[in-house]
Amino acid sequence: MTLELPGFVMTFLAMMAAMFVFAVGVGVLLLAILYVIDITQTQHAIRRNFPVIGRLRYRMEHLGVFFRQYFYAMDREEMPFNRAQRAWVYRAAKNLDTTQPFGSTRDLRPPGTILFANATFPTLDTEPAAAAPLIIGPDCPQPYAAPSFFNVSGMSYGAVSKPAVLALANGARLAGCWMNTGEGGLSPYHLAGGADLVFQIGTAKYGVSDGQGGLDEAKLRAVAAHPQVRMFEIKLSQGAKPGKGGLLPAAKVTSEIATIRGIPVGLDSRSPNRHPDIADVAALLDFVARIRNLTGKPTGFKLVIGDPDWLDELCQEIKRRVPASAPDFITVDSADGGTGAAPMSLLDYVGLPIQESLPRVVDKLSEYGLRERIRVIASGKLINPGEVAWALCVGADFVSSARGFLFALGCVQSMQCDKNTCPAGITTHNPRLQRGLDPTDKVERVRHYVENLRREVETIAHACGAADPRQLRREHCRIVTGPGRSVPLDAL
Repeated sequence: MTLELPGFVMTFLAMMAAMFVFAVGVGVLLLAILYVIDITQTQHAIRRNFPVIGRLRYRMEHLGVFFRQYFYAMDREEMPFNRAQRAWVYRAAKNLDTTQPFGSTRDLRPPGTILFANATFPTLDTEPAAAAPLIIGPDCPQPYAAPSFFNVSGMSYGAVSKPAVLALANGARLAGCWMNTGEGGLSPYHLAGGADLVFQIGTAKYGVSDGQGGLDEAKLRAVAAHPQVRMFEIKLSQGAKPGKGGLLPAAKVTSEIATIRGIPVGLDSRSPNRHPDIADVAALLDFVARIRNLTGKPTGFKLVIGDPDWLDELCQEIKRRVPASAPDFITVDSADGGTGAAPMSLLDYVGLPIQESLPRVVDKLSEYGLRERIRVIASGKLINPGEVAWALCVGADFVSSARGFLFALGCVQSMQCDKNTCPAGITTHNPRLQRGLDPTDKVERVRHYVENLRREVETIAHACGAADPRQLRREHCRIVTGPGRSVPLDAL
């Protein structure tokens, strides 16, 4: 018996067969074109020797980053942040249980490992001491009573997206911490969040520039007129690229961002590698005084420490003047800080890490009797409670983080920050990718991250016998120096 198919079915099958033959033909033609291109080009030896299939090498190299991150790298071995560090932030931001079973995966034996010295009789968790806000710039007309020891570090609008800024600003307000604007100027989205703001003045002076590389005092006063702007930070250098200015790629310079920054639309925007009008310590202190006098608000600067002897020069110049000439705070960034893009030569080799530079800054200020006058803010790869507690032990008054908050927003460390293709919608201005970042949801994640981190730092403090994290001292922390041996930080 012969089964006859209806005419429309036969027609459909014939069309599908024709389309299949056409697709195969197009595929063969495409492979032939790629073969000719590869065999004739002279720039890539692999493609020339292995046409077409040699192209897989580049794709596998790209995909290898993600395979290592999710399948092959151990929890504690990945860089710049390992899976254990990221997982803690993700869980804290989602307000999930951050406890862990069966013991730590952290190796406690290598030299340099930080350990906290628990007290035999720890402080009861039921009797926490409420820490009063710490005053920054007490002699300023408008001093700032900073309530939180953990805050949002500088991430500019332009480097990060509109929904990211909105989520960070609103989350910071709910968590009771400050938010640094980054060097990209003051955007409406910073103000819409309602958080306390630290306005950062980078080397290009975005938002307060006179167009010639100098400071426009009228624009500065307009920024200072916003009551949410509580402090001003002069950025001398940042962790990932000390000695080099920033770059905002043309793809990120939208008309709105260009207006906020005062730059041309659609062109790469490069900032100088230092402030043209700050060439020495005297000029730096003069500039700090100028900003403080114009705004009436606490003013300090941010830098990566290179030559520690420079600290003597700074302190001696302050002593030659009067203590009031000192900056109200110094933000110490680490050589392993982060940014959207930086040359590998700077990322890998230039600047001191926070583990060396922070103790040096605190000790030098104490040596010259300036420790109580100048607040110290630690920044750079401090995203988990143990790292923050270490910084407080060493002597930091505050800790600020950028990449910790990126993880709280949903960053997956895809290393696409400079390409406007961030899959999490954080560092892109592509509306399709931004759509995945819901500010309403991420606000709560930012809030939970801050609150849970502060709570666990408080847990460490209580274990060490301190009633409050601000009471942590160097004797509460030890560092491994060799097999089976550690020494307290105050002995170094």
